[in-house]
Amino acid sequence: MRKIKSQKIKDSCVTVPGSKSYTHRLYITAALSDGLCTIRGALKSEDTELTLSALQQMGVKIDILDDATVIYGTRVNLQPAKQPIYLGNSGTSMRLLAGTAAIGKGEYILTGTERMMQRPIDDLIESLNAINVKVHCVNHNGCPPLIITGGSVKGGATSVNCLISSQFLSALLLMAPYTQNGLEITVTHGPVSKPYIDMTVDIMQMLGVEVRREANRPYNQFKIAGGQCYHAGEYDVEPDCSQAGYFWAAAAITGAAVKVNAIPENTRQGDLGLTKLFEQMGCKVILEKDGITVVGRPLKGITADMADMPDMVPTLAVAASFAKGVTVIKNVAHLKAKESDRLTATVNELTKMGVQASSSEDGMIIHGGNPVGAEIETYNDHRIAMSFAVAGLKTPDVIIKNEMCVAKSFPNFWDVWETLY
Repeated sequence: MRKIKSQKIKDSCVTVPGSKSYTHRLYITAALSDGLCTIRGALKSEDTELTLSALQQMGVKIDILDDATVIYGTRVNLQPAKQPIYLGNSGTSMRLLAGTAAIGKGEYILTGTERMMQRPIDDLIESLNAINVKVHCVNHNGCPPLIITGGSVKGGATSVNCLISSQFLSALLLMAPYTQNGLEITVTHGPVSKPYIDMTVDIMQMLGVEVRREANRPYNQFKIAGGQCYHAGEYDVEPDCSQAGYFWAAAAITGAAVKVNAIPENTRQGDLGLTKLFEQMGCKVILEKDGITVVGRPLKGITADMADMPDMVPTLAVAASFAKGVTVIKNVAHLKAKESDRLTATVNELTKMGVQASSSEDGMIIHGGNPVGAEIETYNDHRIAMSFAVAGLKTPDVIIKNEMCVAKSFPNFWDVWETLY
């Protein structure tokens, strides 16, 4: 357990690790590429290490250097995995690698934690089955473990429901260049988290693959020609806006100025939108060439559609508990299928702190006030731990249980956190 120091923080500049979402996608595209890929700035965390380990089980050679990750592209010559591939509770790894395994060789078993076995993936399975990929759930419940038989995939037309996760679409996009006839993908529902789709497409194009999107429906119709290949090269991972959010929130509730270094203003990461929400709540946001600063001000409640930045919901909810008035968060039903049911988890822990909060099927309502100290249950969810650390800056006696669950995405979070004081 970790007791958060409740004291004034200083104006600060912090550096956060590389984007988890970019890292997963670059690792996979590099593994499928036509040669040597050097990736700098990649996130080194539990989740990204699971993706690397899975690729190694598929026969990909990888060198981990102090300043880079070197991946030897296989041109999709992936080998059968002799043992089940364990992916912990990394939903990104499970979904994206399901598509990767489909174009591999032989049988792959993808498995994970007990919570992973409760996270739905049947929408992706249906899409893969539609293009004759053999994949099914071991427990016949629409959740992992999965058994996937890889091989040559002809491709063709398929559709996908993306109300739970846009990663189902990303999995299809990433594998599409290695199908014989390419893929034509129709998104039937959603998608949620649209910026993550842009990120996937950007990475594919950066590695030399053409992706066509229908102009009138850029998030619902995609066409990728078969017979393409990701190209080897040197690639950089930009800092993670999700991780930056905790430090911007620290500024928002305390009145300090906190700058997160090297966040580009034109990033595709949807979580940068959190700064605009803080601006609506009363903060000042300063965009600079070398980073983005949030300057805290007295906060007021807002109404926020957070469909495209669901990972930031607990962070905003904690900040809203110190605001004047009511904050309404909408269109985030997909939070129920995250590392924990984040809607319920966030409301439970805010309620412990004396905050009037409630959740619905697709959102949350928080009445700002004066939170009190409490022991925060993290549900083994890194984002719950880091979000509620913010509350402890203004509220004495906030204790984070299982504080090292942050290793899932930000192993040195507590070291960086201490630099705020």
